[in-house]
Amino acid sequence: MVITNGFTYIAFLMFVAGALLALEKYTKWKVFNVVPPLVFIYVLNMVFCTMGLYDSEACSNTYSALKNNLLYAMIFVMLLRCDFKKLAKLGGRMVAIFLGCSATLFVGFLIGYPIFKHTLGTDTWAAVAALFASWVGGSANMAAMQAALPVDAGAYSCALALDTVCYSLWIALLLLAVRYAPKWNKATKADTTKLQAVADAAAAEVAKGKKTADSADWIFLIGLSLIVSALSQFVGAKLSDTLTNAGLAVFDKGTITTLFVTILGLICALTKIGKLPAVEELSNVYLYAVVSLLASTASVVDLISAPMWVVYGLFILVIHVVLMFLLSKIFHWDLCMVSTASLANLGGSASAPIVASAYDASYAGIGVLMGVLGAAVGNFFGIGMGQILKLMS
Repeated sequence: MVITNGFTYIAFLMFVAGALLALEKYTKWKVFNVVPPLVFIYVLNMVFCTMGLYDSEACSNTYSALKNNLLYAMIFVMLLRCDFKKLAKLGGRMVAIFLGCSATLFVGFLIGYPIFKHTLGTDTWAAVAALFASWVGGSANMAAMQAALPVDAGAYSCALALDTVCYSLWIALLLLAVRYAPKWNKATKADTTKLQAVADAAAAEVAKGKKTADSADWIFLIGLSLIVSALSQFVGAKLSDTLTNAGLAVFDKGTITTLFVTILGLICALTKIGKLPAVEELSNVYLYAVVSLLASTASVVDLISAPMWVVYGLFILVIHVVLMFLLSKIFHWDLCMVSTASLANLGGSASAPIVASAYDASYAGIGVLMGVLGAAVGNFFGIGMGQILKLMS
């Protein structure tokens, strides 16, 4: 069976995504605590792709027409949450801990890539850079790299497999480490005197952003994000041509467009646009749509090389732990904030509060804001990593 109608193709993709999200919400199956619906969405569509369900010209044309257009809209909406005035509530110490986690993961990726690159497959540097973007800000940043870098669909599937396995293992280990916090804090002579004040300020900032959206908010935000997507691609194409003619073709159209829409999103986040309700919900809708589209072009066969990807991921995490302990010894960082920052990098704003709350329920806001910080910088970090790995490949 092959889908031969573009509308049917999109309808089926969104139905699969919606059905899995409904299963998670209404059944409360424990399997979704280990493997999130986003992964099931990707794997199921990979299976359908392998079966040839999407193997038609109509599906291919619809994919080409929608993927980048929705992707840039998603990046813009996602970044509207990233108001740096809110992030200032974290204070310099918390930002330093978060960036310390990002830096140690960066080192792990760079050290491990030449060791593992021959076992990961061919032409994998862009997928590894996309994974790093995800390990700074979350799944949306990983999807964003599809537009900025030439990410191979098969390698992306393997990177997603690594992300899922390592994330599930990591969150379990961080929760297990809670009981050993006193030993870590004693070894690092951790300073926790101002932690509660930061937690209270972060919680107040997060609470201020909770509003209910109406139809006008949704329609305006959808229209705005789509016109921004169109404008960004126009500007990206013009800037790319201008730089190429000037002999400065460092980045291609996709990279320039991604940087432009990222900067535009961060600027708009500082205005009243950033305070619109439904921002997080719409960014998730776009994310599920984009991931469904990406998965519909990947094959299950590509996952054969996934085991070595997972080993690469575990190698990165070992480097991350060792370096974070050394930094904690130097700067006297406590395990609670190190764990929260680490999961904010790997899992984003939805996951970081889980670990933070395991120490104290009032710390959840810190985890949310750290995750938002990751979303703000993830695209820049991912593109930078891509340029370095490209030279190493």
